[in-house]
Formats: sequence, C-alpha cells, structure tokens
Amino acid sequence: MEEERRFDPPEAFAERLQGFGPNPLLVCHNDADGLSAGVILKAAMTRAGRPPSVRIVGKGENAYSDAFRQELAGLRIGGLVIADLGTAARLPREDVPAIVVDHHVPTGRPANALTISGIADDPVPTSSLLAYRCAQSVGDADDLLWLAAIGLIGDLADEAGFPAMAEARARYGITALRKATSLVNAPRRTASGDASAAFRLLERADGPKAVLSGAHPETASLLAAKAEVAAALDEARKVAPKVVGDVAIIRFSSPCQIHPLVAQAWRGRLKDRLVIAANTGYREGWVHFAARTATHRDILEFLADVRPAGADEQYGNGHRAASGGALRAKDWNEFAGALGFGPDMKVPAGAP
Repeated sequence: MEEERRFDPPEAFAERLQGFGPNPLLVCHNDADGLSAGVILKAAMTRAGRPPSVRIVGKGENAYSDAFRQELAGLRIGGLVIADLGTAARLPREDVPAIVVDHHVPTGRPANALTISGIADDPVPTSSLLAYRCAQSVGDADDLLWLAAIGLIGDLADEAGFPAMAEARARYGITALRKATSLVNAPRRTASGDASAAFRLLERADGPKAVLSGAHPETASLLAAKAEVAAALDEARKVAPKVVGDVAIIRFSSPCQIHPLVAQAWRGRLKDRLVIAANTGYREGWVHFAARTATHRDILEFLADVRPAGADEQYGNGHRAASGGALRAKDWNEFAGALGFGPDMKVPAGAP
C-alpha cells in the first residue's frame, strides 16, 4: 500500500499536459469506463490546446504488449495518455511525456510518467471519474459529468457514494444513464470488438438521452451490437459449470466477449465458489477467461498462485474481486490441470 500512496493526483494533469508536444496520442480501453474516460480526456486535452489522436485498444490487444509497443514505435507523437488500461512499470513509449489514468491494481509504476491512480482511495474511483477530475484541472468540465457517470455505472461503482454520481443521477436520471451505459458497452463484446462507433456517439451526444434518441447514426449500430451479444449470451447460459473443490469452470465457445457476463451471472448462483468462465472461441489458439467470486477471496492473489509458466501480460490483471486473462491453449491446459480439472477441460490448440 505504501507504493500505492505515491501515485499522483488528478490536479496535476493540466500542468503535465503543458509539457506535451504536437499530436499527442490518447490510448483507451473499449468498455464503457475506458471509452468515457477517453472522451473526457480528449475533450480536456483539446481545451488545453493539445488535441490528441485516439487509439482504442480492442479485441485480443494489450497496451503493454510487445506488439503494441512496436505499433507505437513508428509514430511521431508529442506525448502519450493511457486510460483504463492498467498501470505497468514499462510504457509502450518511454521517449515522450506520458500520463497514465487508471483504477486497476497496478503491476508497477512507470518512470518519468504522471501516474494518476485511485487505487489507494476508499472507495476506488473508476478511470472515467479520475478523467473527470483531470478535466476539472484544465477548466470547467461540467458538461462532461454524465460521461463520468457512464463509466461509474459500467464498472458497477454507481452505488459507491461518489458525489459526482449523485449529481449526475439528479441531473440526467438514473434510468437513462443505465440504458446508455448498456448500449455503449455492447460493441466491445461483439465478435469484431470494434468500439469506435460507441466512442463517436459519446463524443457527439450531450447526455444519455441523446445517446438513446437515435438522432445519431451510431445508435443503430450499437443496438445491432447489443442484439448480437444477447444472442451469444443466451447460448452460453445453457452450459452447466463443472466444480472441483472451491473452483467452478463454465467452458463454452463464442466469438463474443461474453465470458465476464457469464462469470458474473454464475457468481450470484455459486456464492461459495470462485467462478471462472472460459471462452475457447474468442480468439483462435487462446482461452480467454473471466474470474469472479461472491466470497472475500482475492482473485489476483489466487491467479498469481496458479500462474502457468507461459502466461504473459494478458493474465491476472484487473481487480481483486474481478479479474481474468487470456492463455494459449497449452498454458490453459496447465492452468486447469493445476486446479484439479481432468482431461475434459483441456483444449487442443486452435480448437473450440
């Protein structure tokens, strides 16, 4: 916890931004919290005279992977802002001024970067709420409040007692905010994982009712995405869990990112188990999984204890009560075997 206390406050955002050069890059996650944080930060950076280009991290990608590092190596950028993608010791670019805005449990702290994290706060703010506080350091950000609320709802933090959420609820209505959040979250769970339409819609709308109104063409795209995900989830819900000891695994195959939804649904039914939803069809040759529990067990600690030798940066990140990862087929087989599951839980490389 001592390391966590040394992170930087959102109030330092505006000053650090002044050290950026032209054409900074903003990188954000593709869920409701990451997209909202991205839209808020883009607005704040533009208002501060540092308008960024935007890169949304999508299906099967990781901002701290070698592949992403290589992608950014060839870009001419005057600074880097990373939002809702974790906090690691090594940034994808270390030769430009950088700001990290994130609320997940850090795996390290980058040198020479402004690192804004609420991990030591109680309750822990979402990345979008941290981004809103960053925007307030630049100037009036009142018009961005609803976006912070979208992220809070998206990460199940809307009942944590944040004053910003109470204000947004009173101003915009909780029903509209929740429906908008559900819609914005849908594209990243589709087979394509392309959340660019959701980002554009959040940029163009002036509140949750505008997101839902159909006045913008992106709404129709998001509705189609929501229907695709709902159909995939209906199929996955038919799969029964297999239990060994205090761990339950629900294994299924879908191109959609529904494993977190499946894990969350079974978490409420298997209250004394650590639940793992394993998706063998999300990306060829890999098993993507989500882990949830209704107990007080620390999932990050659990995953660290059973980490297979071949696991990379896509394994065991997130929150103590909500984590997961991605493992190549052979590493998944080692992982499942270490938990006591038999041959029926093993997968051949590339197979569903």
